[in-house]
Amino acid sequence: MTAAQMTAQMRASRAGPLIGTVRAPGDKSISHRALILGALAHGVTEVEGLLEGDDVKATATAMAAFGAGVERLGAGRWRIEGRGAFVEPGDVIDCGNAGTGVRLIMGAAAGFELAATFTGDASLRGRPMNRVLKPLGEMGATWVCRAGGRLPLTLQGGSLNRIAYRLPEPSAQVKSAVLLAGLNTPGGVEVIEPEATRDHTERMLRAFGAGVEVSQEGSGRRILLPGGQTLAGTRVRVPGDPSSAAFPLVAALITAGSVVTVEGMLLNPLRIGLLDTLGEMGADLSVTNLREEGGETVADITARYSQLIGVDVPPERAPSMIDEYPILAVAAAFAQGPTVMRGIGEMRVKESDRIALMAAGLAACGVSVEEGPDSLTVMGASGRANHGVRGGARVTTHGDHRIAMSHLILGLAADEPVAVDQPGMIATSFPEFLALIRSLGGEVE
Repeated sequence: MTAAQMTAQMRASRAGPLIGTVRAPGDKSISHRALILGALAHGVTEVEGLLEGDDVKATATAMAAFGAGVERLGAGRWRIEGRGAFVEPGDVIDCGNAGTGVRLIMGAAAGFELAATFTGDASLRGRPMNRVLKPLGEMGATWVCRAGGRLPLTLQGGSLNRIAYRLPEPSAQVKSAVLLAGLNTPGGVEVIEPEATRDHTERMLRAFGAGVEVSQEGSGRRILLPGGQTLAGTRVRVPGDPSSAAFPLVAALITAGSVVTVEGMLLNPLRIGLLDTLGEMGADLSVTNLREEGGETVADITARYSQLIGVDVPPERAPSMIDEYPILAVAAAFAQGPTVMRGIGEMRVKESDRIALMAAGLAACGVSVEEGPDSLTVMGASGRANHGVRGGARVTTHGDHRIAMSHLILGLAADEPVAVDQPGMIATSFPEFLALIRSLGGEVE
């Protein structure tokens, strides 16, 4: 995607069916963790399939600033030489737009006797860090920051105390920050989560040689990380990101005549809430070539154009698909009847207020929506050509990559083209988006 294409606006139009086989970019969550744990480990970590979006590159740069040797060997292939500890960086750590990156890095840095200053772009500087700072503060870390726990923020770590922390709300980022801080806490840490959240940190800690004990506690889990553990460098193969794979899969489901296969997609049971929901909506999805790679389950997913129906999405499913609600809302726009999404208040504190922006964008495209404090209801159209989704809008994205990509997918199946502003932010998570959609026959310019 060239600089010119990534600046002013991007527009998607309805063309023919989408046909083909593609591979989703590497999972962003796993990519961040591979770099951070590689930097914390002793020895060499080699990573294949790393997502080379702006967010992950910012984490790679940060790991080098904390003393690790970080080298790109080729497309998606990276080598990290860890020192077993972080050193105090000589400059400000700029995490760009990476909310996951900055929160996990702060957790890791808190375990060492160092001071580090973190900043980011305008969007990241507007996002509160209090949920991560609270447990780190209880462990003994201190900081100075803007009001509301916002960046820029200077963190002072080291000499942490053991903590048994119950998450006030489901958050894999907060859980992971506490676990990473616990690696250098003499007594270790314990995290109790009310609902199970994505468990990539626990899985990857084991891959790097750490002992992690996980037990069920009601509908949630208790994670115990004993102190005094040493990580060893390893090999990591990053599977395809289900949050990115969602875009070509939904595009196929809503575009007549389409058949699209996404190879090598992560099927972690705590990340497949969207597939479960689409299945309930009547989506024609098939799973083939199921296999294990790097401790994670992956498979090839094929989506075929389907007549979707609206559903009520269980609130407890939100942690397993929180990043996929924008593209789910697009699928819901082409379904018959209402789709109700509740318990999604977390969407309001992402890169943007995603509930508000999806509601506004869909409404501008002729879709009836109802917005609540932590809910979104999309009234699917039916009975007219192309299910009655008009399109024809220029959508304001506030620089949010998922808002932009979701509305471009809508434009592929709507009656009139859909344009989005600030498409440059797509590169934070899916730099190959434009080329991938075009390779399937999509009309995006």
